[in-house]
Amino acid sequence: MKSMEVARLTDQGELKRFMQTLLERSPAQQTEVMLTEWDSALTRFANNGIHQNVAERNVNVRVRAVKDGKTGVASINQMNEAAAADVLKRAVAIADLQPKSEVVPVPGPAPVRPVEAWSDGTAAATPEERADFVEAICVQAGRAGLKAFGAFSTSAGQLAIANSLGVFHHQHSTQATVNSVVMGDAGSGYADRGAIDVSELDKNELASEVIDKAQRNQNARPVEPGDYEVILEEYAVAEMLEFMSFMGFSALAAQEERSFMRLGEKITGQQVSIWDDGLDRTGLPAAFDFEGVPKQRVDLITRGVASGLVYDMQTATRAGRQSTGHGLPAPNTEGPFAVNLFMQPGTTAKAELVSDIKRGIWVTRFWYVRIVHPKASIITGMTREGTFLIENGRITRPVKDLRFTQSILAALDGTVALSRTTKLQIGEYLGATRVPALRLKAFTFTS
Repeated sequence: MKSMEVARLTDQGELKRFMQTLLERSPAQQTEVMLTEWDSALTRFANNGIHQNVAERNVNVRVRAVKDGKTGVASINQMNEAAAADVLKRAVAIADLQPKSEVVPVPGPAPVRPVEAWSDGTAAATPEERADFVEAICVQAGRAGLKAFGAFSTSAGQLAIANSLGVFHHQHSTQATVNSVVMGDAGSGYADRGAIDVSELDKNELASEVIDKAQRNQNARPVEPGDYEVILEEYAVAEMLEFMSFMGFSALAAQEERSFMRLGEKITGQQVSIWDDGLDRTGLPAAFDFEGVPKQRVDLITRGVASGLVYDMQTATRAGRQSTGHGLPAPNTEGPFAVNLFMQPGTTAKAELVSDIKRGIWVTRFWYVRIVHPKASIITGMTREGTFLIENGRITRPVKDLRFTQSILAALDGTVALSRTTKLQIGEYLGATRVPALRLKAFTFTS
């Protein structure tokens, strides 16, 4: 395929033969081979000009060997016979050195539903195409007397998993992400976009959003801390959901009694429904997890009620149930993660969320968020690049960024409205969320 040649990814047949050879040569009772390969490029810009264009191509081969109730893991970044022999030898040697302990089971074969996660246009994106996109932001910022900073990346990759029980799963994927901060003399604005297909990113729309935000966010003045009705833009909502995943959607967190999830109980407002679905093309789809288990949709919070958890092979075995396809590379101490999150939108236009708020705060995004109390879902952090005062149903002026300390569940329990539109937010390290903007009855700003 032309796209494979452009992206310089190893042919699937060659990749499968390489992995099968490793499995055939393994002396372990169970062996798993995970191969990730990526071809990515990044264009950075600052002060209204491009200052860096870099590209990276790499491959990672990870071997997990289970022998006599002991596990060893080793990895390489080469695909040749000598390296394969070495990594297998090291994985088995590491297993031999371990004490006997709980072994994470290797899954058996199961049908995988293919997903559409590939774009030829993204795989073939050139530095010139990224430069044209960046130029639109920088030129428009310059005309407005502002300075643009940010990065635009495009990548193509593949993930394959094979094991000694007969599993072989493979998937190609692409993604394009762009983020920008535009600064004036006394304030800044932020916007980002992400997609599988680079053609879905609109440079003029992004430039318009971030420049408008920067222009309105000049000469911010302080506002007294306290409890405010808030509008959280999608950037802030996505980060809130990511922290919910870190703290509580995992079966391991529930088994260790550190999760805020109380299955069957109402834990948020009735308007809130959150689920994980790796098969949904409107997110960042994945057909299987890092253990080779097919992805399943899991309803996490349904109309305010805690309704489900995500499982990997280890937590599922402990609970006497099936993995939901949310495993990270095993073994690990993190447990499963919900990394394809969605929140049900509402019926209100985003601009109308402020319509009858007497006094409140509009938040563009959060910054430097940290967990305070996972079982109570309490986080702390700052607002950033676009915090505004709402008075009598309209945004009146920018306010200096505020620190918050807030229970996520308590905030969501006061959900007043959700926007009818949603935005895809691709995480910096793993996964993505598709969320609406939210209007919440109360949010606590501490300083």
